[in-house]
Order: sequence, then C-alpha cells, then structure tokens
Amino acid sequence: MRPLTPDDPRTIGAYRTLARLGAGGMGVVYLARTAGGALAAVKVIHAEHAADPGFRARFRREAEAAARVTGPWTVPVTGADTEAREPWLATAFVPGPSLGEAVGTGGPLPVATVRALGARLAEALGAVHAAGLVHRDVKPGNVLLALDGPRLIDFGIARHEGATALTATDVVIGTPGYLAPEQAVAGPVGPGCDVFSLGCVLVYAATGRRPFGDGTPAGVLFRTVHQEPDLDGLPATLLPLITACLAKDPADRPGAGEIARSLADGPGDWTVPGLPATVAARSAAALALPDPEPPPATPDPGPRRPTRRRLLTAGAAGAVALAGGGTVAWVAATRRGGTGKAPGPLPAYRIALHADLTGTGRDTGLAHRRGALLAIDAHNSRTDKTFTLALRTEDDAGDPGRARRAADRITADPRVLAVIGPTAEAVDAGIAGRYEKARLAQIVVAAGSSGADVATTRSLCVLRPLDPVLVIGLISYLARVRPTDHVVLIEDRADAQNSWAIRDLLPKAPAYGVSYTTETVAATARTFAPAARAVVAAGAGAVVYAGSSAARGARCAKDLAAAGFTGTGTSLGPVLAPAFLRDAGAAGEGWVFAEAYTDPTALPAAEAFTAAHRERFGAPPATWAAEAYDAVGLIARAARTTSAVDAPRDGVAGRILSTGYQGITRKLSFSASTHQVLPRPGIFLHRVDGGRTRFLGLSTSV
Repeated sequence: MRPLTPDDPRTIGAYRTLARLGAGGMGVVYLARTAGGALAAVKVIHAEHAADPGFRARFRREAEAAARVTGPWTVPVTGADTEAREPWLATAFVPGPSLGEAVGTGGPLPVATVRALGARLAEALGAVHAAGLVHRDVKPGNVLLALDGPRLIDFGIARHEGATALTATDVVIGTPGYLAPEQAVAGPVGPGCDVFSLGCVLVYAATGRRPFGDGTPAGVLFRTVHQEPDLDGLPATLLPLITACLAKDPADRPGAGEIARSLADGPGDWTVPGLPATVAARSAAALALPDPEPPPATPDPGPRRPTRRRLLTAGAAGAVALAGGGTVAWVAATRRGGTGKAPGPLPAYRIALHADLTGTGRDTGLAHRRGALLAIDAHNSRTDKTFTLALRTEDDAGDPGRARRAADRITADPRVLAVIGPTAEAVDAGIAGRYEKARLAQIVVAAGSSGADVATTRSLCVLRPLDPVLVIGLISYLARVRPTDHVVLIEDRADAQNSWAIRDLLPKAPAYGVSYTTETVAATARTFAPAARAVVAAGAGAVVYAGSSAARGARCAKDLAAAGFTGTGTSLGPVLAPAFLRDAGAAGEGWVFAEAYTDPTALPAAEAFTAAHRERFGAPPATWAAEAYDAVGLIARAARTTSAVDAPRDGVAGRILSTGYQGITRKLSFSASTHQVLPRPGIFLHRVDGGRTRFLGLSTSV
C-alpha cells in the first residue's frame, strides 16, 4: 500500500479512498472503505482510456461478467459505475498474497495444499463457465490466497463464449506460460483454455516452475504448442490429472467439475506456510488506515494563475516541441509561493543509461549515449522547464555480471527517474526483474527479443516491435508495392523459435488473396539449394527468409539467384548486417528488410536533431541514436504528467504506458491490454541498392 497523492480522489461513488494498492498503464487500484466500514479494492480507469468507446465497452463487459459470477472462491463485485468519466469497479478486499508471491518467496506448496487449491479453483472456473464466460487469464497473479482458500480474480479479459472479440483479430490474449495452445495460435476460445491454464498453475504451485519453461514469450509459446510439458518433480498423485489438463487438444481435457470432484476425493488440506501471519499483518495495516484528510486548499496568492491540474489538462496546447518535435518542453510554471519570494532552485533529476560502451556492442551503446545527451541538452535549454535533467551512464561492457551490478547501482540512486537500456540484443529477465522490483521505468530501445515477459511487467517499456513482429511490414510491402499471389516462407531451423513465430504470424497479416507455403531448411544444412529450386518450381513471386543469421541469409539469397528466382527477396532486421551485404553480393540486390530503426538523415522531423548531432559529434547519427533521443522525450513527458508530485519516479512507467508521444522518429503509443508498443508505426523498410542499404520509410507508406 502507498499513500494517496494530492491528485487522487478522496471518494469514488460511495467509497472513501484510503491508499493506493497499485497503478499501471490503464489506471489505479485503491484500497477504500464503505460508510459501514467494509474494505474494498476499487479499480479506476484513466480518463484517456475511457474516452475510447471500444475500451469503455470492454470495461463494461468486465464489470458485467464479474457481477454474474458467484461462488465461495471468486471475489464478489460490490459496486461499479461504467458510465463515469473515469469508470470504476469495486470488489471485496482480500488481504492475502497472490499465489505467485507465496510460491516465489516460500517455495512450492505441500501436495495436500495443491489438491485443495486445485479443487477450489476448479469450482470457481465451474461458476465462470456456468455463466457462459471464459476467464482466459488464469495464472498465479490472478489467484489470491485467503485463510479459508484461494480467490480467483480479474475478469478483465473474460468474454462470452462465441462472442465477437472486441480486440483485434488474431491477437494472442493471455499470459505466455499459462495459456492454452489454441490461445497461442489465436484459435477458438472455450472453457478448455481455462482448464489448460489451471493445469499450468497447479504445476507452478507444486514445483515452483512453469511447465513450459521461461525465456522469451515467443519461445514459451512455441514450446506450449509443439512440446510436452516439463512435469519433473510433480507428485505422482497429481500427475495423471494434470497431464490430462495439459492435453494439446481441448477435447481431451477434463471439465472443471470433473477436476473439482477428482481433487476433492483425495486428501486435501488448506495449509499455506506463513499465510496466517501475512494475512494478519496486511489486515491490521489496512484496518488501521485512517480516512485521509482532504487535500489542503491553496491560499489565494492574488491574481489567479493556472493550477497544475489545469496545466496538465491543457496537454499539447501548453507544450512546445524542441528540435523538430523530439523532446516536449515543460509547460511554463513559476515556483513562487504566496509569499512573494524569488523562485527556488529547480529539482534536478537523472535519466540513467545502462549500455555496453566498451564491449562488442559499443557502437550501439555509443549511439544511445549521443542521442540521449542531445535530448537532455535540448530539455535543459528551455526557459520554461520545471526541473533539470542529467545523464548518468553505467557501462556493462556486455558482461552479464557487470550488467547486474550496474542495475543495482542505478536502482539505488533516488534521483534517477528512469533507465534507458541495457543496449544488448535481448532483454535480460534478471535485469528487468531488478528494475521491476525497484519500480523504476526501464525503457528498452534496441533489443529485438525479450527474455522477460513484456506483457505482464509494469515497469518494462520496449519501444520497438520485437523481431518476429516485423514480418507485418513485409506483408504490407508485398501487398501494396510488389503484389503477388504466392509467397514462400523459407523457415531456417537454425533459429527455430523465431522462425516458428514468423511462420505462425505470416498468414494472419492482411494480404488478401495471397497463398503461403513453407520450405523448411534444417539447422545443420549448409545449402538452401533444394528450397530455392522448390520456390522457382512453385512460381512464387516473393520469398521471406525466416531466420536471424546474416551469413545464412546471404547463402539463401545466392542459392535463390542460382536457381533462377527473379521475384522479391525479403527478410527481417537481424539479417540486414554487413555480412549479408558482403557475402550475398549481387544476389542481395533488391532485397527488402523490415527493421525497427529509421534513418534520421532522411526524416524531415529529425532535421534539427541530425544537424545538432553533426555539429556536436562531427558525424551523422548512427543507428538507434534518434530512437534514444525519443526515449528521453518520452520519459520527460511521462514525468511531467505523472500525479506522483513528490516522487515522480513512481509514476513514470504508468504514464509512459498510458499516453502517446510524438517523437522525431514516430509516434509512440502502447496497448492497454498487453503493455506493448503498437507495432505498425514502428516498422520501417530498407532495401539493398548498389551494395548499400537504402532507407525506404515507414512500411505502411512506402
């Protein structure tokens, strides 16, 4: 629990707010009290989300779904207003920890407790399914532990069976590691999905690990669809039932009622080590909270001037763009009080750069540093800023041990508002966990893959589409610029997980009338000639090389040329490296690549940035410098608009995820449901011309 801020409401409907329980991109959850003294958890949605009719419809559906589900193991809805300017939903307050917290700190649960947990969660799912609903996000974080048993919470993505999704089609909704294979491939959703998820939750409760492992979301999804679960260490008495729950075919899974009866027949005992003490401590802390006093009234200093709230409401009207729109200047505000004294010094904050500046990735790290420095200088040059910024740099040299120590030093600095980086090719789950624990916004600019679960972390913001998603840009190009009715995907098994993710996503892209076939090349193969001959025999007009190796991509291009292929060759950013240009030679001419970075020298919006970079560093901006510049602008915008006045660091991540920002490279905005950056504005095309890379532009406008 955290204290209320001056901008937090003191009443929500009939509820009196007491403290903050949590905050994220969509809104804030408050601990509140009714007039009769009952405690409640009240979720309030940010007004900018509620202004979207589609989002309001989803929230209305959530409230209706949650109110219809009753039973001892679900959390009852106690109030709601789905039509308010900031809609809200209240449920009974459960002072216990989540299953994820309990297992994460205390280890696996006793087998008898797991049986009781499974029986009661299955009973809760039975109530959900009886109401014609599917939860779709059963996971340890959505299971709270009370003294008498578990409580299944959060119907934020539940929907009626067979109802048309209010989200985009072919989108995976849920948490990788706990969702069913049919969800992983955006297939039909039914009660069997929740049964599969329950099986995953019980494996976690009994063993302390997920049945399909950790790692990147794409990797976890791949294993969920194609591999068997890891059930080592699962008690023998639970193995047959949980194995049935984890069947790939939903028709082979038991129903929720069958699971409840099976687990109830054996020895069950709701004993969670340490739970009574935890519940007692949290209950005492909640009950001891007094009703907070109203925010103090500000004395009238004479002539009226805009309040902070009015300034924030002014939004873009009160902001001035710097250097072609990259960093938003702070709205004008004096720091005089009502005493007529001169303004005091401005608060000084830091943005940390966690980068490889001396290792093999030093070119990327240096580009980040230069872009960030220019953005901070532009901010500090404004006369209407309300605080100053400085750059704190930590060099990890690409070494994992140094990276962990660098993260610890950054999180220990209270003046750091947010961290940009690390600048490695993949997001490290351990590093992300350190920043998550410290509630420090982590802005990743360049990484093309993630070992952390981007969709469920609250402080991790990846500003680019991950590598497999870039294929959307290629399909847009092939549909509009190089139309063809047959595309062949060359699936390079040397990169099994990413190539599978690309193959899974490719047919879902909106290129109507296009057929897709796949040619698979073994990881050990040294030639792509058989696949190339199959491409030519099929009369394909375009090829997508699905891999991440520049050398193997070049081999593919040469073998296609040797087989007589004259169509369009395409691939993704990781392949677009000097090794491809060198090894492919003439065979690489005309190949088109989708990437997440721009060429700022070709962007009118980045003209001032490019000129400033040349003047200060004597060279044009390198790859990722402009994107790092935008990252600073995004952090500054979030810090300016957060309601956490006394501790702006606490609110930066939530504001980043809940608001859009127009930078010099593109507009940055995030999905409220997945916390991931919207991909299409961030996919850019590059083409090989004359042995060099030529920037074509945004994939949707080329």
